[in-house]
Amino acid sequence: MENTRTPAHQAVEMEDAETLARLLGAGADPDEVHEGMTLLTHAIDVEGDGALQSGQPLTVHTTAILLAFGADPELEDPAGRTPLTMAESYGHDIAIGSAAGLGEVDLPHGLGSSCGG
Repeated sequence: MENTRTPAHQAVEMEDAETLARLLGAGADPDEVHEGMTLLTHAIDVEGDGALQSGQPLTVHTTAILLAFGADPELEDPAGRTPLTMAESYGHDIAIGSAAGLGEVDLPHGLGSSCGG
């Protein structure tokens, strides 16, 4: 099956924070919707599901990048899900805290400085 994801959604799927930051810095829309998911709901889903399946700690790099670039944590996707409700279902504290205005988003090492949430 052919990959029809946008470059930003592909970066989220691969948890490639560096490429995602570069795309957003070049003007990609942090609230882009593709195949029924915003970039932020996609990132939270990939990170949360990956942690559940692997038993490893939750990674937050792509979510942090998207929030730092202004992705809207309350923007509903076409199915009516918000990044915040998805984050709550996965216990994704960085997304929950940023949506609630509880602090700063720290970008992964080497990807820039903190940005207010």
